[in-house]
Amino acid sequence: MTRVLLTGGSGFIAAHVLEALLAQGHSVVTSVRSETKAQMLRDTFPGVGKDQLDFVYVADIAQEGAFDEAVKSDPPFEWVIHTASPFHLNVTDAQKDLLDPAIIGTTGILKAIKKNAPNVKRVVITSSFAAIFSPQVGNRPEHTYSEKDWNTITAEEATQDPLSGYRASKTFAEKAAWDFVEKEKPNFTVSTMNPPMVFGPIHPKLQTLDTLNTSNQRIRDLMMGKMADEMPTGGVKIWVDVRDLALAHTRAAERPEAAGKRFFVTAGYYSYRDLADAIHDLLPDVKIAAKGGEFPEGSSQSIFPYLLSL
Repeated sequence: MTRVLLTGGSGFIAAHVLEALLAQGHSVVTSVRSETKAQMLRDTFPGVGKDQLDFVYVADIAQEGAFDEAVKSDPPFEWVIHTASPFHLNVTDAQKDLLDPAIIGTTGILKAIKKNAPNVKRVVITSSFAAIFSPQVGNRPEHTYSEKDWNTITAEEATQDPLSGYRASKTFAEKAAWDFVEKEKPNFTVSTMNPPMVFGPIHPKLQTLDTLNTSNQRIRDLMMGKMADEMPTGGVKIWVDVRDLALAHTRAAERPEAAGKRFFVTAGYYSYRDLADAIHDLLPDVKIAAKGGEFPEGSSQSIFPYLLSL
């Protein structure tokens, strides 16, 4: 049994990482912002003792030193999985609401581990395909992406709108992590997960549909008839099941050969039309635009069977 610190445990991806870790028999301490969030997770995983699931409170990851105490543990942590980072577009200040929590939160936990958690050997960070793909460059169907690809967004572009702010937050935070490793030469290794759109079931239970994670909001909006007249054509057309992504996090922590690598975790292509067809089969009375949102040309995989299996 390995002692693991998981940050942001009530988040969409993190809650599935937590489930995977518990299923594998690990002892997990997860950071949450409040006792309310902790209780939601206790309710989600009833019967799990404090020796296997415990909590540490970090109210604001954008504060310097926020994780200094959180990384201390007896028995000591061996792995840290850092998922805590905002992904929402309802912001008024991209710097304060997106960039600072992502960048300062990432560098802060790495500094805290080096300073206060000498037994940590592996760190896994949730990054994003947004740190790889450059919308400014455009779609390059002939291009094979690799660990060398980075979003070319600039600091000036980062504050232009919420979506640019999110993309920049993931890009700058991940770059800061690799810079830390190169300059500080810590005793631990770093791996990053770079998923595209992430879909799947929700943990913990939602209080309202307004608190649904950003990726799944697309499915919610279709089901609520918000795309009765028109469906979007833009956006990332690749996806991954959140449960597969969670398993990828734990596998990267387990395996030494994952050290120093960026992992683009994906199940294949999807389209709004795929989502619409699946929802129409399940909910035929929902009004959905008859045209638009078609499957990307040349794609060979579909999300349709997956949606029907949920």
